[in-house]
Amino acid sequence: MNDTFDRPALIAAARAAMAGAHAPYSGFHVGAALAFADGTVITGSNFENASYGLSLCAETVAAARASHEGHRAGLIAVAIAGGTRGVPGAPVAPCGRCRQVLYELAALGGTDPLVIATGADETFAMRLSALLPLAFGPANLAG
Repeated sequence: MNDTFDRPALIAAARAAMAGAHAPYSGFHVGAALAFADGTVITGSNFENASYGLSLCAETVAAARASHEGHRAGLIAVAIAGGTRGVPGAPVAPCGRCRQVLYELAALGGTDPLVIATGADETFAMRLSALLPLAFGPANLAG
């Protein structure tokens, strides 16, 4: 499996995805970009709802798009960017729900993607397994 990707381009895709955010309540725009082993990059942005619990995070939107477009294996990297009114601030890492969604997508292909949290001036990266240790997944449901 090809586990190489263009890191600057993936970060740029996440930042560009911020422009598609629907964030009228918080004003906090988030963009996510998912890189797959075949070279495909799928993006998503957050979509808020007046009933806050129904809001969708950028990572979840990107994962749903990826699945819909047939990319259910080979996730090798995820970049996330966010900031108030679309201006990058501090690095943004996936929330707990998004870590679980990304884990489920990665598990379909047996990968442990690199998660890149990027901000205006700094970036950090770590494997999804480090962000979600002892993850609950399909193997836990096997009887």
